[in-house]
Amino acid sequence: MDWYEEKARKLKITNSVDVLVTGAGPSGVAAALAAARLGANTMLIERQGVLGGISTSGLMSHWTGSVNSGLYDEILQRSAARNEGEYKDKVTVIIDPEKLQTLYADMLCEAGVKLGLYTLASDAVTENNKVQGAIVESKSGREAILAKVVVDASGDGDLAARAGAAYVKGRESDGKMQPVTVMFKVAGVDTERAVFLNAFESLCHTEKGELQALAKQHISHPAGHVLLYRATLPGVVTCNMTNCVGIDGTNAEDLTRAELVCRKQIGEIIAFLREYAPGYEHCFLMNSAALIGVRETRRFKGLYTLTEQDILEARVFDDWVVRDASFNFDVHNITGAGLDETGVQKEFRQTAGYTIPYRCLVPEKTDGLLLCGRNISGTHMAHSNYRAMPICAAIGEASGTAAAIACRMGVEPREVKAEEIQKCLTAVR
Repeated sequence: MDWYEEKARKLKITNSVDVLVTGAGPSGVAAALAAARLGANTMLIERQGVLGGISTSGLMSHWTGSVNSGLYDEILQRSAARNEGEYKDKVTVIIDPEKLQTLYADMLCEAGVKLGLYTLASDAVTENNKVQGAIVESKSGREAILAKVVVDASGDGDLAARAGAAYVKGRESDGKMQPVTVMFKVAGVDTERAVFLNAFESLCHTEKGELQALAKQHISHPAGHVLLYRATLPGVVTCNMTNCVGIDGTNAEDLTRAELVCRKQIGEIIAFLREYAPGYEHCFLMNSAALIGVRETRRFKGLYTLTEQDILEARVFDDWVVRDASFNFDVHNITGAGLDETGVQKEFRQTAGYTIPYRCLVPEKTDGLLLCGRNISGTHMAHSNYRAMPICAAIGEASGTAAAIACRMGVEPREVKAEEIQKCLTAVR
């Protein structure tokens, strides 16, 4: 038997809200906060029991890149008050995942956002090419949530895809996507002597040789690079060194394989660090991410597609909703370890920042829906820049703002004027 025909059934409508946000990573949290603070009845659903996505469950080391966003600045400021040790009351881009997930919860509850954790958005409620809500699955069963506007902040754009919105995956030439990673932390590090390599192009010459070269020689393919970042806790370092290529992050079988591959690499990487990295002689595994880091999957076709050239020219769009976004072309090697031949980190010279137009957040043909985070409309190379978490948070702030305005005015998101969004984003907080 190749197919099983599921019987039709009535679903209980458990909630009816103004704005429904699916996915509680930095972009989803920001979208829900922005919408709720503008008075929209807002609900945020997340398939995990923890808020924050890659920034927390993914054990992301730090906020990389920068952007002009009131919400992002607020997250940094409020995180500083919760930091301990040397980072107490200091604004830093270094992330304490445990503190950050609690901060997200506090901010969302303060704003009156209704939370639905352990809840997966499995399908879209649609009629006449308009998204009207989501079908969700949880311990409570299969249910429906209706909404005036749905913001897809799931990273992979699962709900937008279910709704039939057009998308592409991977680079334009062959559809291949960046590798995936399971982040982990090691403790027992002598941080006074420890080396920290923050980029693929960062080098460290030791008595036994240059560290990046040694990694390529002694760590099994497709791993083989060194990325080590400071943590907020003493003696702890965050490692971004596992690597699995040829993975489609929208395919559960691929994700399962990637988990097994990356976790198998952790022991070998720790053994390498003990042998070759100064300060790591006595390091040991502290914990590993509960969520695998998927860098690239679907990018939806919006009313405009952001390009590499737009970023390089620091183009300022009239309908901007994200401004002063700044990062590099962070393309991890699609076939192995290190930086891809198309990536540009140290040599990236555009420091003026760039803008993202509202049109990139609006699907080409689907109503009732806004794109959010790394799934917005852009090319493979542009995506490698705007996928950075601060920029995704700013995209979330913009999409949540637009969704709230659309609800207040009783119009489709595509009818919202960018000037109205800009007024809210630049208002004194």
